[in-house]
Amino acid sequence: MLEKNTTEYESAVLIGVITQLQDEEQSKEYLDELEFLTYTAGGEVLKRFTQKLEHPNPKTFINSGKLETVRQFIEEHEVGSAIFDDELSPAQQKNLERILKCKVVDRTYLILDIFAQRATTSYARTQVELAQYEYLLPRLVGLWTHLERQRGGIGMRGPGETEIETDRRIVRDKISLLKNKIKKIDKQMEVQRGNRGQLVRVALVGYTNVGKSTLMNTISKSEVFAENKLFATLDTTVRKVVIRNLPFLLTDTVGFIRKLPTQLVESFKSTLDEVREADLLLHVVDISHHNFEEHIASVNQILDEIDSADKPSIMVFNKIDAYEPETIDEDDLDTEKTTKHNTLEDWKKTWMNRTEYGSLFISALNKDNFDELRKTVYNAVREIHVTRFPYNSFLYPEYDDDFNEQQ
Repeated sequence: MLEKNTTEYESAVLIGVITQLQDEEQSKEYLDELEFLTYTAGGEVLKRFTQKLEHPNPKTFINSGKLETVRQFIEEHEVGSAIFDDELSPAQQKNLERILKCKVVDRTYLILDIFAQRATTSYARTQVELAQYEYLLPRLVGLWTHLERQRGGIGMRGPGETEIETDRRIVRDKISLLKNKIKKIDKQMEVQRGNRGQLVRVALVGYTNVGKSTLMNTISKSEVFAENKLFATLDTTVRKVVIRNLPFLLTDTVGFIRKLPTQLVESFKSTLDEVREADLLLHVVDISHHNFEEHIASVNQILDEIDSADKPSIMVFNKIDAYEPETIDEDDLDTEKTTKHNTLEDWKKTWMNRTEYGSLFISALNKDNFDELRKTVYNAVREIHVTRFPYNSFLYPEYDDDFNEQQ
């Protein structure tokens, strides 16, 4: 079983590329996110390196000149890790480790490492372990280079090849064992979900670190672990919540992220099943993040992949207390007004107000606009409940401010 490790504080450099598919602004945004991931994993970023390329170098990801600059910096400052913004092929990783003479980590492995740190339940650890083994399998050759028996032919037959084959077999056996274990747990969780009766299920979805767990704590008055780091939540938490006299189930799920490793989407299938089986989604967005629209697109893409894009959903724009639009001076005639200059009132007049249930602008931390949130959620849950049980609709009247709170 995967042991819970605490990562030591170590120095790192970040390396990204600017390509036709990823312009300079996007590349900076991805590296900002990568720096936050590094900080979450327990690292400190000393420097960033970017290079403009038509496409990444198939051998070393970046070209030789830039690679030499990175190597010199790593040698001078005794850097522990070189972290790359995209997934590296096994060959690229092997070449880079040989040249840079330090630990080479890609975005995928960094996310897996954070998941391994954060996994607390047996189920989450099993899922992470499976994803790590699947990532490791094609990279086993690189771990056995000290035996120098990889090429085959005259004088190259011997224990190296046998060792690597043995290791591959062990890893494959471990993968199939973990898959069987996950299948068993999936069945148990399916039974658990079936035992929850006829209550309406509401799931919190959204990008990582947008405040889903804080919102969960505030609505359900429970104590779910929340922290200003990426992937603070890995285990699905379900709580029974009552607004007025209407009970429903609220689920806190793992946050999504751009370039999410495919191994993780597959291993966290059961966690995503909670979203798939929900009746209503609360799509939480960090409006104070300057690129929140791209976050919405990323979440919608993953929801589409798990056939949940057409579910009724309420857009909840969180962290309004931290939102600060860019300003234009009155005498500045050159700067063109863009969405970055929008105030909250401007945003409310855009597409945000044309969603099925409208959009909510709240602060989960300070409980701003919480009455509006409760009212909207109550009405949406009531609508689903009344459709399902039309004969007891009189039990749950329309949301009225004079109604005596029953909490």
